[in-house]
Amino acid sequence: MAADKLEPAGPDAVAAYKRILATVIDRRPSGTRQRLATALTKNRSFISQLTNPAYSTPIPFNHLEVIFDICHFSAAERSQFNEAYTLAHPKRGGLQQHAHRLKAHTIYLPDLGSEPRNTALHTLVTDFVRQMTRLLDGKPERRKDK
Repeated sequence: MAADKLEPAGPDAVAAYKRILATVIDRRPSGTRQRLATALTKNRSFISQLTNPAYSTPIPFNHLEVIFDICHFSAAERSQFNEAYTLAHPKRGGLQQHAHRLKAHTIYLPDLGSEPRNTALHTLVTDFVRQMTRLLDGKPERRKDK
């Protein structure tokens, strides 16, 4: 199983942690959903699916740290979310032990004059940082071409 794939979870279990996420985001300033979409290099409709308990689409594990950081989860909110997430995805056991804090750092990229080029640059920088983090954590590189 790929590291970013989730095992099937019941819709009620997934809905439980999505309700927590929706509650947290609803308490944050306007623009939080857009910042989250930008940080995950996704569109806002994807964020709507992630935050809507009616959709059974699980939240990918590799998005969790970004979500915690952008949405500014309190320790209590994070603990509650982690508990619900672990119940929904028991094979992901030890979620709290494996999660590590990220330090936010803003980088300003040049406007390349077209949305596709800007998105490609953003994706390139994001992928580079993720690969660098995996290297620093001593984890093997995941290859997309295999």
